[in-house]
Amino acid sequence: MKSILITGGAGFIGSHVVRLFVNKYPDTTIVNMDNLTYAGNLENLRDVVSQPNYRFVKADICDYAQVKKILSDFEVTGIIHLAAESHVDRSITDPFIFAHTNVIGTLTLLQAAKEQWARDRDGCLFYHVSTDEVYGSLEHGGFFVETTPYDPKSPYSASKAASDHFVRAFYNTYKLPALVSNCSNNYGPYQFPEKLIPLFINNIRCNKPLPVYGKGENVRDWLFVEDHARAIDVIFHHGRVGDTYNIGGFNEWKNIDLIRLMIRVTDRLLDRPEGASEKLITFVTDRAGHDLRYAIDSTKLKTELGWTPSLQFEEGLEKTVRWYLSNQAWLDSVTSGEYQRYYEQMYNR
Repeated sequence: MKSILITGGAGFIGSHVVRLFVNKYPDTTIVNMDNLTYAGNLENLRDVVSQPNYRFVKADICDYAQVKKILSDFEVTGIIHLAAESHVDRSITDPFIFAHTNVIGTLTLLQAAKEQWARDRDGCLFYHVSTDEVYGSLEHGGFFVETTPYDPKSPYSASKAASDHFVRAFYNTYKLPALVSNCSNNYGPYQFPEKLIPLFINNIRCNKPLPVYGKGENVRDWLFVEDHARAIDVIFHHGRVGDTYNIGGFNEWKNIDLIRLMIRVTDRLLDRPEGASEKLITFVTDRAGHDLRYAIDSTKLKTELGWTPSLQFEEGLEKTVRWYLSNQAWLDSVTSGEYQRYYEQMYNR
């Protein structure tokens, strides 16, 4: 039985990837490696924890000895690297942790993989999951493509750009089998409620202010998280080593338009008059270095590997709102920090 290591597998996107791989590939051991920082939540994976091909290891991607031991113990032949600090506002407050986790952590994994696969790289792959934010901001139309020059504007995107460069450097210098994908904004179940969509759903439910940066004119391309997980699956199994693949939803929204749609959907599902919660919108000082627009061109992924998003945004957003409103216990556990006790309950017996 071969093994695939998924870093950050208890996080938002990672948990969806772990669930997909555990269920789809029963003959493959899926090793979920997560350090369980504030955004890592093992409750996200309650439904697969008893599966015979699932393993969880609590570990720090920056700990070289620990990483090397995990790769050896499980005879890992594939790595899907998702573990990262990802919240832009936090990166502005503390850029050091982003440089440490996103750059040094990626470098640690790359070096450990290089050593582990030194004798036999046949069938091995290091898949690095990155973000469209490394490309900077689109001010005058157009789309990000795989050859768009990097122009990161925040400490977060700078750290992800640096980690992307290290992956490509290991491919070119050491011939480490590796590839990279850059994805647009994800939304869906199990997202930590510091991010826009779960934060606003909860604030609407609780009649709390909805803080909107600037005038809400910033544009983002949104992708349902399960569609991202499917794309990762396709790229991991069929992508060309050394290549880059952009993953996007072909789905651009101004923040203010997205927020108003979210208000209408949430109000309706709460049996309130649609739009009643617009009074909660509160415009606040814009984020420092706030990129105006991101837009991903996923044509290469569609043409070469046959992937397309499965959901229209309105359908995906309603599905997402329904999930958060129906899983209030999960949201309360996350916002209170109670979920962090789950690891002790499950593993420190």
